[in-house]
Amino acid sequence: MGRDTIAELITSIRNAEMDRKGVVRITSTNITETIGKILFREGFIENIRKSREEDKSFLVLTLRYRRNRKRLPRNFLKRISRPGLRIYAKAERIPIILGGMGIVILSTSRGIMTDREARLEGIGGEILCYIW
Repeated sequence: MGRDTIAELITSIRNAEMDRKGVVRITSTNITETIGKILFREGFIENIRKSREEDKSFLVLTLRYRRNRKRLPRNFLKRISRPGLRIYAKAERIPIILGGMGIVILSTSRGIMTDREARLEGIGGEILCYIW
């Protein structure tokens, strides 16, 4: 049975935010690296780096620290497509999260990208997660 690395990434970030931890360490795969780079580029995390211990690679994500914040809602990261139920959308049907304030991460034929990039290129794909 395979592991759902995307769900592990999302759950680790969500749990660290709820517990107010600054750093998340997860197993490194190509998908988690790409999603981490998207999160960094969009400003949801402060830093991303790769570390290696013995024979395993890890991603170390530094979460963005917000002063005087209340607890974030549990649903600021949500996994949509999962191994048991894949969700696909055409370019015209890609959802808009919070009127464009949030992002949708898609897996397309041209790689993993955000909803804005997919709409610009006019391609759809598998909806991996929502972030707001």
